[in-house]
Amino acid sequence: MTTDRATFDARAPRLFGRIGEAATDGTIDYLVLSGGGSGGSFGAGALVGLSRANRRPQFEVVTGVSAGALIAPFAYLGPSWDAVLASAFEGTNGLQLIHSKTWAVLRRLLLPLGRPGGSTLFKLVDRYVTPSMIGAVAHEYAKGRLLFVATTDLDKQETVLWNMGAIAAHGGERARQLFRDVLVASASVPGVFPPVLIPVEEGGHRYQEMHVDGGVTTSLFAAPLTAQLLPRPAPALPRANLYVVINGKLASAPRRTPVNTIGMLARAFSADFTYKSRDALLLAVIYSRSRHMQLHLTEIPPAYPYESFVDFRPASMRRLFDFGADCAGRGLLWETAEQSLERNMAAYQPLPSGPPACPGAATGSTP
Repeated sequence: MTTDRATFDARAPRLFGRIGEAATDGTIDYLVLSGGGSGGSFGAGALVGLSRANRRPQFEVVTGVSAGALIAPFAYLGPSWDAVLASAFEGTNGLQLIHSKTWAVLRRLLLPLGRPGGSTLFKLVDRYVTPSMIGAVAHEYAKGRLLFVATTDLDKQETVLWNMGAIAAHGGERARQLFRDVLVASASVPGVFPPVLIPVEEGGHRYQEMHVDGGVTTSLFAAPLTAQLLPRPAPALPRANLYVVINGKLASAPRRTPVNTIGMLARAFSADFTYKSRDALLLAVIYSRSRHMQLHLTEIPPAYPYESFVDFRPASMRRLFDFGADCAGRGLLWETAEQSLERNMAAYQPLPSGPPACPGAATGSTP
């Protein structure tokens, strides 16, 4: 689904009409998973920690971008898939995607499209997107629950939102391959991983669209921007929760940028993620308030020693996974958007010594 106004207006009522029926406990729970590269270990750990503490809702709607897109199917399918989620993100078996940042960039310069199925990202996603996963997603979609993933269409230069449940509902190997390719595209950082060419048939014409990381155009989404411009007011959702997981930092301590191309690119990507995430978070706040939803936010706190979204070292990923799981298990995962923005947009203050506090330590509340 593209994010143009006419398409969204036409499809939104049918897509979202059954969400209330899917909410068997009477509460609509909406999960938004941001991009963030290796920071996805934080969000994966948080979900597993919520499951262990019996605090994890059944999410009627799940959206994901980039690293968040890779987490999204597991978040959608629930705690029974936690073991597979952990194996992918805790750093022991899964996301060892980049062994050399320099060579990753050089490969893209020499082979822009890479070799078909040759990237480490493709191989990883292909391993986890099994016929069993496709069948499980289709089963949940039939109940009215929704799973969306964002990619960036480079040809049209716009965000595309993919209804992954509808893809899974078609069944068979073609559905599995498209499901896999969308996830790969959503996490394919330009210059690091090759783009994904997705075949399209429209108006009797067949062609290929070039899709890359959804984070190029949006770091997270609760709804398309056009949802703010609907011609009629959207219904309020007073018994609804919007959970936003930022798989990165919204503020970082200053440090010297290394004088080399890769180091400067990494810092530039990090700054872009930070400010794009702040903007997207503000849109999510507006969206939740317009529908009277309760918004709960979590992020990697500024004090946590996490420096780069391309740090895929297993030990670093395991620590970040465990940190997210621990905060969730202790009921210290969630904070309000106001608390986050007030802290992260203030003048820099030296970080306190000692272990980093959990995102929700200031409130200690458990939604």
